[in-house]
Amino acid sequence: KDLPEQNHTFTDFTLNGFHSLEEWRPLLFIPFFLMFLLSITANSTLIYLIKSQQSLHSPMYVLIGFMALSDLTLPMVFVPHMLLNLLFNWSGISLNGCLIQMFGIYFAGSFHSTLLFWMALDRYFAICKPLYYHKYMEIGNFMKFIVGPVMRNALLVVTMVSLAGRLSFCTNIIDHCLCEHMALVQLACGDITINNFVGLFSAFLIPTTDFILVAVSYVVIFVSVFRSGKGHLKAINTCVTHLIVMSLSLTFALIAFMLYRIRNEISSSGRIFISILYLLVPSCINPLIYGWRTKEIRLTFLRFIKIYKVLPI
Repeated sequence: KDLPEQNHTFTDFTLNGFHSLEEWRPLLFIPFFLMFLLSITANSTLIYLIKSQQSLHSPMYVLIGFMALSDLTLPMVFVPHMLLNLLFNWSGISLNGCLIQMFGIYFAGSFHSTLLFWMALDRYFAICKPLYYHKYMEIGNFMKFIVGPVMRNALLVVTMVSLAGRLSFCTNIIDHCLCEHMALVQLACGDITINNFVGLFSAFLIPTTDFILVAVSYVVIFVSVFRSGKGHLKAINTCVTHLIVMSLSLTFALIAFMLYRIRNEISSSGRIFISILYLLVPSCINPLIYGWRTKEIRLTFLRFIKIYKVLPI
């Protein structure tokens, strides 16, 4: 009776996503597996084409290659475990495994957002300062734009994950298919105000700041293009594509973050589905947008297919 009260905590958890669907859960394996397969195949092909073709080693295509690498890494962090959970009910995960998965998801996601900013810078230098493009895009000069955002992303994600790992947990049933930040944090016994704040701060600071910087860059590009009156269709097409991709990603991400923090009528399965969509769908469509819609990559891919067809089996 005189001993200090100790918090009961768990170090092993159960990912219980889509539990309300019961026997229908294995059917979800099919669409998620097909999306995962599409993501792995499309992004791997895009990386191979950019790496193997000397003509695609310019800064713009290298950035597209890094985008494909990010889109390849993100699903591999959580989708295999999720598929095994849906098909075989392998739902267990340790606290350390959960934190590692959480770090991988958010760091890859933040890197994806920052890559769109770097791609906007590349277009800005190419269109608005073409005479100095190669000077600005030299790795030494471009590192000035790389170091800051990467350090920001790493610091915020490490802080968020570390704070989550220090909590004491009163239950070990995570109502999700992956270790999303608030899905784990809301299981804590004590006050989670600081965790909630850091999570929201990271969610708004990283993608929202990058989106604002991208939007400003493209406004300057549009003004420059319309004033020059030359080559505006190709430039606008590229910029609009980037804005559409980032707008969709940002919208899904913020919706998924806010669903845990505001009262709503969305079911648990609906919330989980939205979270998976904002992580998995961009990895499927980005290689099609940046690969197929980019003329040089599309022509390289078509030549690759023709060469493959004529090779003897």
